[in-house]
Amino acid sequence: MTAVPFAERGGTVRGLLDLATGCYPAFLFGGSVGALPVFHFHEVTRAWLEPRLQYLVDNGYRTVTCDEIARLVIDGVHPGREAVALTFDDAWASAWTVAMPLLQRLKLRAILFAIPARIAEAPVPRPTIEDGVGGAAARADNIDNLRGHGSPFATFVTWPELRAMHESGVFDVQSHTRSHAKVFCDPTVTGFVTPAFANEPYLDRPLTSVKESIHFVEPDALGTPLYLRRSRVSDARRFVPEPSTAERCRGHVARNGGVRFFDRPTWRSELQRLAQGNGRFESDGEQAAGILNEINEGSALLNHRLGATTVRHVALPWGIAGDVTRRALPESGHVTAFAERPFRHRGVRAGDDRYGLMRLNGKFLTCLPGRGRQWFFTAVR
Repeated sequence: MTAVPFAERGGTVRGLLDLATGCYPAFLFGGSVGALPVFHFHEVTRAWLEPRLQYLVDNGYRTVTCDEIARLVIDGVHPGREAVALTFDDAWASAWTVAMPLLQRLKLRAILFAIPARIAEAPVPRPTIEDGVGGAAARADNIDNLRGHGSPFATFVTWPELRAMHESGVFDVQSHTRSHAKVFCDPTVTGFVTPAFANEPYLDRPLTSVKESIHFVEPDALGTPLYLRRSRVSDARRFVPEPSTAERCRGHVARNGGVRFFDRPTWRSELQRLAQGNGRFESDGEQAAGILNEINEGSALLNHRLGATTVRHVALPWGIAGDVTRRALPESGHVTAFAERPFRHRGVRAGDDRYGLMRLNGKFLTCLPGRGRQWFFTAVR
């Protein structure tokens, strides 16, 4: 089985190695700010985010956009000593319901890296933490509509919300690629879709479609064989299983009790026998074209749906950028890309690799110099 390279792994070991090799900025340990700090966030709550944003305001920090970051990297124009960047990945619903009203009230800006293939239509935006009871009731039918379809996309912002965020100027909307996909990359079966797959994070569910439409393995596809997964923009060549293999396994589960099939002590061995099938690896040309399309379509779809021309920066999913992706980025026309590499400084400086910019976890924001400052070992808890 193909192993996942170290450069694509996170976790405690990676964090300790970055710490030991001086990748974390000095301000985390009581020093001054040198490189521009770029913080990243995912899902947020008001209780967690509000005091951190208030810390920025209380200590005189200003927030910058992707174009300002690009001017620093490419032209050497520094946005100022008190400048920081706030980036929100994936466009989770909390970017609209929590972050948007807080940023607006505190007169801060942020960057939102959105995934157009994960965004659903909706009649109207959802209520936010700033809405009163009447506002929430008036728009509750919109939430029920999304949930009623059983759509995981209700977890992310909707198109009306994203348009409002873009038009407000509070969020600088940029691309997180078209689908933020993981793909199979090895023919060895590693598991199957069981009832527990419902707990699998949305963004870890592998891509199944091979054409223009976007489809992922869903929890109701009980019995579907699973294989080693890596990011679409890694250097892993995609393995496409023969569709009849999954159909055979799903049919067996359906005929033998559905969910109850997995109560049988022999369920795994039964499916393992049925999962012996063929498949194919994509060619080098198919891989290069697929990666370029994934990058290009992310920005193109966002610009089209937002009526904009400003989406020209990208954050690569999980911070992963294989060599094929690195070659594709200049061709794609993107001005900058955020992509992690081991043993690189977590800050942005003039002259940095514009397609390998590094960020810092948002939990370290209160380590910036100021009143009420925390140090690394306090913030990391």
